[in-house]
Amino acid sequence: MVLETNITKMLGIKHPIIAAPMGPFYTTELTIAVSEAGGLGVLSHSALLSDYRKGRNPVQIMKENMLQVVEHTDKPFGFNIRTSRREIAAPQLASEIPRFIMENQRLKEQCIYAITSAGSSKTLPASKDYQKLKESGSKIKHFHVAPALWLAEKCVASGVDGMVITGGEGGGHQSYEKVSTLVLLQQVMQKFPDFPVVACGGFATGEGLAAALAMGAGAVAMGSRLIASNESEFSNEYKGVVPPAKAQDTLLVTGSLGPIRLWKNEYSLHHGLVADKEAKIAQEQAMSQGELVEEMKAYEAAYKGDLTGAVLLGQSIGLIHSVENVKKIIDEIVEDAEKRLKNAYGFLK
Repeated sequence: MVLETNITKMLGIKHPIIAAPMGPFYTTELTIAVSEAGGLGVLSHSALLSDYRKGRNPVQIMKENMLQVVEHTDKPFGFNIRTSRREIAAPQLASEIPRFIMENQRLKEQCIYAITSAGSSKTLPASKDYQKLKESGSKIKHFHVAPALWLAEKCVASGVDGMVITGGEGGGHQSYEKVSTLVLLQQVMQKFPDFPVVACGGFATGEGLAAALAMGAGAVAMGSRLIASNESEFSNEYKGVVPPAKAQDTLLVTGSLGPIRLWKNEYSLHHGLVADKEAKIAQEQAMSQGELVEEMKAYEAAYKGDLTGAVLLGQSIGLIHSVENVKKIIDEIVEDAEKRLKNAYGFLK
C-alpha cells in the first residue's frame, strides 16, 4: 500500500514525510538520508557563528550543501530560507540560489521544494531570479511556514504553492498565539479546504501522520524525530537528550526571531518570553553586539555537544524512545499510519 496525497504527487515523493528545516544548523547528511528513504529532505538555512568567523556566508554554504546532496542521491529535495528582518542574507539567497539551480541541470531536476519561514512569504516570489527559474520549466514549489491562522491567510494571498502549518508544540521558532497544531490545522482546513498543507509540530509517529492526513493535510514535517536519527549532523549528546525525555521537558522562551521552544536546562530556564512582536523588536534594539554573539554561541554550543547551550526540541520528544536510522524511522511511521487509517476506514458502515 502507498499513502498517495496531493503533496506526494506535487513533489514526486514516495512517502508524505518532509524534514523540517532546522537552521542555523547543517542538515545535509540528514537531507540525503530522508530523500533516499522516500521522504523529502530539506537543506537548512545554515550558518553558524564559527562559519561567519571563517568568512563563510549562507549563500556559499547553501551552494556547497546542494552540490553534496545531488552527488549522493538522485531523489527530490528542498531548501529553506529564513526571511526574518534579522536575516540579512535572505534577499541574496532568494536571488543567487534560484540562479545557481538554473545553471545546474541536476539541481533543476531534483530541487523541487523551497520553504521560506520566520518572515515574509513574499521575499522569494518577488525575486526575479526565482521567477526566471519557474519560467524555465522547473517544477519547484514554494511553501511558507504559517504558525497562526492570520499568517496562513497572508500566505494564500501572496500566492504560495502550499503552506506548512506549525503549532506551538513544535521545536524551534513559534508564534505569539501559542495555538496547538491540532486546533490550528483544523482552523486552516476549514478556511482553505483544498489548499496544499503540510502539518508540523508534534509529529513523530504513525498515529500522528494518520491523524494529519485524516484532517486534510497532505504530509507531515518532522524535526525532533529526525534529529534523533543516526544520520543527522547534531551531536550525539544532543540526540541523547531525546529518548529519556518527557513531553513536558520543553518550554517556550524568547529566541532570536521570536518565541522558541527549547529543552529545559539552565539556559532556557533563565530566558523569559516576550508577549508580542512589538516587545521583541524593542528587546532587539536594546541588545548589544556582544549579546547577539553570545546568543549565537549558545545555539552552536548545543549543536556541537555542550548541553548547557540552547537545545531546540519539541514536545514530540515524549513520543521518541530511541535513536534510529532514518529509513527505519520513516518506514515504521508509514506502516503504522497505514494500519491506523485502515482501522479508521472500518468505522464507516
